[in-house]
Amino acid sequence: MASPQLKERVQNAEDWILANPNPPEKWPWTWLYTTGRTAYALVRDVINGTLTLHAMSLVYTTLLSIVPLLALSFSVLKALGVHQRMEPFLYQFFQPMGPQGIQIAEQILGFVDNMKVGVLGSVGLGLLVYTVISLVQKIERSFNMIWRVPEMRSMGQRFSNYLSVIMVGPLLMVSAIGISATIFASDVVQSMVAIEPLGTIILVLSRFTPFFLVCGAFTFVYIFMPNTRVRIKYAAIGGVVAGIAWQAGGMLFASFVAGSAKYAAIYSSFAIGIILLIWVYLNWMILLLGASIAFYLQNPGAIAKRRDVRLSPELQEKIALTLMWLVCKPFSEGKPAPQQEQLEQRLRVPGSVTRRISDKLIRGGLLSLAGPDGDLLVPGRSLDLIRIDDVLTVVRKDEDRIAQRLPHTPLSDMMAQTPAESEGKSFRELLDD
Repeated sequence: MASPQLKERVQNAEDWILANPNPPEKWPWTWLYTTGRTAYALVRDVINGTLTLHAMSLVYTTLLSIVPLLALSFSVLKALGVHQRMEPFLYQFFQPMGPQGIQIAEQILGFVDNMKVGVLGSVGLGLLVYTVISLVQKIERSFNMIWRVPEMRSMGQRFSNYLSVIMVGPLLMVSAIGISATIFASDVVQSMVAIEPLGTIILVLSRFTPFFLVCGAFTFVYIFMPNTRVRIKYAAIGGVVAGIAWQAGGMLFASFVAGSAKYAAIYSSFAIGIILLIWVYLNWMILLLGASIAFYLQNPGAIAKRRDVRLSPELQEKIALTLMWLVCKPFSEGKPAPQQEQLEQRLRVPGSVTRRISDKLIRGGLLSLAGPDGDLLVPGRSLDLIRIDDVLTVVRKDEDRIAQRLPHTPLSDMMAQTPAESEGKSFRELLDD
């Protein structure tokens, strides 16, 4: 068992990370503080099992949809005659699995070549598109879970956005490869190669081009997939971290496969299937962890001891009053209206909690959305007509009228008539009356 001193130190460290009233304001302590909070949230989510559950679900869907997805993506590239440029990326993905991974890549490419999208017919093409859209839909659902977004895109948006990315995404990747190859092969760059240290720098950049493309692909996914606005800066940080983790994970997994000869002897022909499942699962975990990093960097208030904060009445009332103060004060001083996202970060409370309370205040007429993007908060009425009682009444209001379904008791009438006098009575006194 852990000693009391160790438990106390762990508790103090947790309080410093989660409930520090005076967070660091100077570098590198700000970076260390942010990194520690983000790492704490990631470990909490992994232990909680939410990310692992979604990753396992995506592994199953990937195995069913990988061939239709590649067939649909390669159909555009085949029409332009550039599909061969995407094949090295597929081989690179399966390369950590060793010779068996190359064999799997060749089999998948064979399936894709044999699948002629143009001759499938309307029913076959419809099933193909449905399979691909279901995969991307499940990916969006996982990202929305990470970003605490309750609503997915509409059916029309899913169909248009998903297909456009599936069709145009590989084309953009091929274009990026072609542009980079053209730049490095140009006469100007070749003349610069002979000049040191420019030659060494250009050589290093050319070798790191695949890594930059992978980081760019991760960044694009983090911006596009969640049904919410993601800042490019935080998506890029998540993309770089995920790209580094993917490269490191590939090398570690390759060493694991090289040293797992005894498992191949035990599982025989099933070994390649098991290794494939583990590798695909590891890739999905890296992708989801990178998305979590982007989320927690953009929403530092979402880092708490529990993923779903217990919304107590005291917390709701204090957040509502603080939020109204932060909106009304700049309004009375003639300053610009604050942005809702900035207020959520300033409150250092999970955004899902703050957004829920601000929505109640907006529905109650105490706050209003303003600005060209509708993301600024202003008072919903004159400051003379907004009382503290009004704020508390709106927050405490049972909008779904669930309280009306409670069984009727004599206490209900007593609380409705004289709540102040009833609060001091015990249940023995109430039952004896």
